[in-house]
Amino acid sequence: MMKFLKQIFTGIDNETLDLGRILWAKISFVFCIISAYHTIKTGQFDPQAWAIGASAIMAGGGGAIALKSKTEPAKMDPPIQ
Repeated sequence: MMKFLKQIFTGIDNETLDLGRILWAKISFVFCIISAYHTIKTGQFDPQAWAIGASAIMAGGGGAIALKSKTEPAKMDPPIQ
């Protein structure tokens, strides 16, 4: 499980933490929690509005990762023995 999380939240080299990916995950998590809270509290859920918000978060995060892809450290090849 830790290897999986490390691969999700690091750059191409799987060593450097990627703040953009971490914030993207936090924003997505908070969006789901706030949506669930609102649905439980009011009993109302608008799937179209939720999907538009979720799409904006996904597109924004994906766009941010694409914009900074040129600045990521290169993947290091393992040493030859």
